[in-house]
Amino acid sequence: MPMTSKALVARLDPRRPWFAEVDRTALRHDLLAGLTNATVVLPQGIAFAIIAGLPPRYGLYTAIVVTLVAAFWGSSRVMVSGPTTAISAVLFATLGALALPGSAEYVALALTLTLMVGALQLAAGLLGAGAIIAFISHSVIIGFTAAAALLIAATQLAPALGLPTQGGDALQRLTGTFSALPDIAPLALSISIGTLAVLLGLGRLDRRIPAYMIALAGAGLLGWAVDAEARGIAMFAPLGVITPAFRAPDLDLAMVMTMIPGAVAIAFVGLLEAISIGRAFAIRREERYDADQEMVGQGLSNMIGSLFQCYAGSGSFTRSGLNAESGARTPLAAIFAAGFLLVLLVLVAPLVRYIPVPAMAAIILHVAWRLVDLAEIRHIIATSRTETVILLATFGTGVISELTFAIMVGAFASLAAFLYQSARPIVAVGAPVTEPGGRRAFANAHLHGLDQCPQISMTRLEGPLFFASVEHVERELRRIDARDGAKTRILSLKGTGKIDLAGADFILKEARRARRMGLGFLLIAANPDIIDVLRRLGVLDALGARNVHAHKSDAIREAVAQARDTVCARCSLRVYHECAGKPGPPAPRAATVRAPASFVQGGTP
Repeated sequence: MPMTSKALVARLDPRRPWFAEVDRTALRHDLLAGLTNATVVLPQGIAFAIIAGLPPRYGLYTAIVVTLVAAFWGSSRVMVSGPTTAISAVLFATLGALALPGSAEYVALALTLTLMVGALQLAAGLLGAGAIIAFISHSVIIGFTAAAALLIAATQLAPALGLPTQGGDALQRLTGTFSALPDIAPLALSISIGTLAVLLGLGRLDRRIPAYMIALAGAGLLGWAVDAEARGIAMFAPLGVITPAFRAPDLDLAMVMTMIPGAVAIAFVGLLEAISIGRAFAIRREERYDADQEMVGQGLSNMIGSLFQCYAGSGSFTRSGLNAESGARTPLAAIFAAGFLLVLLVLVAPLVRYIPVPAMAAIILHVAWRLVDLAEIRHIIATSRTETVILLATFGTGVISELTFAIMVGAFASLAAFLYQSARPIVAVGAPVTEPGGRRAFANAHLHGLDQCPQISMTRLEGPLFFASVEHVERELRRIDARDGAKTRILSLKGTGKIDLAGADFILKEARRARRMGLGFLLIAANPDIIDVLRRLGVLDALGARNVHAHKSDAIREAVAQARDTVCARCSLRVYHECAGKPGPPAPRAATVRAPASFVQGGTP
């Protein structure tokens, strides 16, 4: 929901809450973490800019300005923002058809697109849209990143092998590269394999080792030793100006309209990445996390970054994990990383022209491989059919179509699955059982074949009771009545988090139906919000105080009191303790089961 003016000012206030956490110890830890991070992002920034189709220096600008602003105004204490693989791939997919990658026109479009992305993200944060991201399945980002990894690998495979760069989509690039395999340059292949070997070897030792820089340095020395440039190996061009300068994006209306779909996709992907990473580290470190503030931070970082020659960035899981492992305490670590990177650029920039292109291509291939979360993909496929469909829909669309469209398909599939599941809440009948140890609980009567009271149906609803779910709930109740016979119903709403007008009307409809049949209808509701809704919509007055209870035992007591003695006199089940006061034969021994947690409701029947 929209922010109040006071909350809006708090979101944008440069006096951040984490200022109070900075002390001498935190400062020392943040300095060391920042230095470690800067050594990692220097080659990463170059690699990600290449993926985005931009000259390498733009990735470094992004790693300075976007990192600094996002750390300052974001919510996470340890997340580091900057250029990322996924966003770089989407930016390339968005602009590749509009201008020649690397050209001045392409750069201008990238800066304009970044401003659009930042404006969308900032608006979403100020409107309080952070909760909406929670409705998008994690499978969307998993499938999307796998498709992006395939596109990245397809673009870098040819340079790694010393072959001419191929055009087209991922499949066309791969096909073109494989058809040119007889022309592989052996020296390029050797440099690529050597670079990958160094990366993999150092990665096994310690993540804090600047493996990318060491691998590139080794490749540069090898290229110098064998005079690679003279033997036909492409080398990197000098970085040129290494400090970002102010440059207002070109806001051509026609081009802005053309790039809107791409801006929406990049803004969406960036927020998904940042919020997922920030929330994960906040939970791990037991820190407070504000998704809306993070959206504001990401939006400001991209808007301000677009004015200083940066392209769109977001949270980086690799750099954030390294930041946390290096002992970062506050966002100052990311700010220090941006400062140290600027210093490193002054020292290292002249040496970039000695780096062989196959070495950087190998690094990007390594990045693409690490982008694919095989363990999570296997987990999704093994545990959820719905999430598997979402993942495959996103991945498949990204491979055969555009990455921007893949995000839209994944988001739509995710929301459709959420709405479908919300409209089909669990409706189950419980029967009292005695678990090992003497604990009394309710378990699914039909699942375990438990005896039920012939006059009372203890029915529980797990999920929202709103306009989209009413039809499903009514259908399930009629199915229960057809199977068990019409009875006095105790409807437990303890697992119901939302009731709207249609849900309230449905409850009243069920109560009137029960009364026409000479049966009782009782509610169990303890959630203050639900009770307030029922009161405002007139449900409590219509049912009467004796038919609405906060506790299961009170509802059972009332239902048993309303039960017909003539039926109780012939019943030998004595399902509830309260049955002891009714006429009839003595109670048999209670059933003892171990019911699954998903079907058990605690309480004393």
